[in-house]
Amino acid sequence: MRLWSLHPAHLDRAGLVACWREALLAQAVLAERTRGYRHHPQLTRFRALPDPLAGIGGYLSGLADEADRRGYRFDRGRLIAAPDDRRIIVTDGQLRFEWEHLGDKLRARSPRLAREHAVALPTAHPLFVVVEGPVEAWERASAAR
Repeated sequence: MRLWSLHPAHLDRAGLVACWREALLAQAVLAERTRGYRHHPQLTRFRALPDPLAGIGGYLSGLADEADRRGYRFDRGRLIAAPDDRRIIVTDGQLRFEWEHLGDKLRARSPRLAREHAVALPTAHPLFVVVEGPVEAWERASAAR
């Protein structure tokens, strides 16, 4: 499961669709509607919120907004809770880590986007506020560079 801290505009079509599916799975986990992935580290930041379902709802809304911008149709009716205005802090170290990880994926499956990625600067998903700091503690240690 990868719930990107990056703005969904940075994702290619496959990445955006996969992120939508994975965020829906995360929502099901947070709503205790599935038994898998209950201890996934990416859920830590949503569980820390007063209303985790509203938090993941905000995340899903950001993905759906990008899908709308591209002319895709993501079913907002699948959101369990209405998103609130609360923001989540993410470190610039985490954003840089994800930016490099996304670049690896784009080089493999979307060479044109990979070239654009190489000269762009990362921005965060609208749910997140970026602060200085290292890769997040919940990021898998083996994946962190």
